[in-house]
Amino acid sequence: MAVTAETQVGPAAVPPVAARPRSRSTRAGGRRSRPLTAYLFLAPYLVLFGAFIIAPAVYGIWISLHDYDFVLPYKPWVGLANYVSLFTPGSRDFGDFWQSMGATGIFTGLSVPCLVVLPLGVAVLLNRKFPGRTFFRAVFFLPYVLGVAVIGLLFRYILDPNVGVVNYFLGSNVPWTTDLPWVWVSLVGMTVWWTLGFNATIYLAGLTDIPRELYEAAEMDGASRSQQFFNVTLPGLRPVLVFVITTTILASANMFGQQLLLTKGAPGTSTRTAIGYIATEGLSSFRMGAASAMSYVLAIFLLLISLISFRVFRERQDQS
Repeated sequence: MAVTAETQVGPAAVPPVAARPRSRSTRAGGRRSRPLTAYLFLAPYLVLFGAFIIAPAVYGIWISLHDYDFVLPYKPWVGLANYVSLFTPGSRDFGDFWQSMGATGIFTGLSVPCLVVLPLGVAVLLNRKFPGRTFFRAVFFLPYVLGVAVIGLLFRYILDPNVGVVNYFLGSNVPWTTDLPWVWVSLVGMTVWWTLGFNATIYLAGLTDIPRELYEAAEMDGASRSQQFFNVTLPGLRPVLVFVITTTILASANMFGQQLLLTKGAPGTSTRTAIGYIATEGLSSFRMGAASAMSYVLAIFLLLISLISFRVFRERQDQS
């Protein structure tokens, strides 16, 4: 059947419509509506962020200025007394708080280098092509999906000095969860095994963004594997490194569940971190005002460390 102009269907049968210039008022209205559209999309997040982050943070400052016990009706105003007590030697909170801050610093100083270097090596190996690569990627990431309660109880039974399987196979009596320095080895080892896969996944995403042409040019110039790693891989991963280092420092400084489930702060209170001491004072001793003040002192320390980290890596990036 011959196709005529009357029977033809589809886009070709539609006569072209001359584009009409948009009026000035319409274009101006479109520009005016764009910010409103952006705010409408941001509104749900801003509402939740304000309700669950900003409001509790402001209320926490108010609590820290009171002798706040939530089971008593009278909560007297004490001003900055809770903050002054933290920096006054001999006060009720001075010794325990700074001991817990020291334990937090020890754990952060031991765990962060391991959680920055080891995942990078794993990511470089898993970025190569070999049979079963996807399986091994899943194996390294699998522990991260488990909760801290599962990990803590699992290692509690594995590392128990009396009935743990580690001492059974080693034929020794190492106090993994009861004495120094083994408790730090246990806490750091458990945390590294648990969270290594997350940082490795971040590194893998960064490695895929490095252009392959850079490696090919380095090979043509005769660069070895180690030279390619230090001159191509590490500079290409610098933004990812900043993210990994910053988030790992913050996560390690907020360690709480591992020491609660594995060592319970043993021996004594040597492994009780700042978050553990804050939780004890606020929820067990009902001293919410003092606990809030400790939280803000810890937050200021973490903010300063994050700013120093960003500053150091930004200066190195500017120099490169």
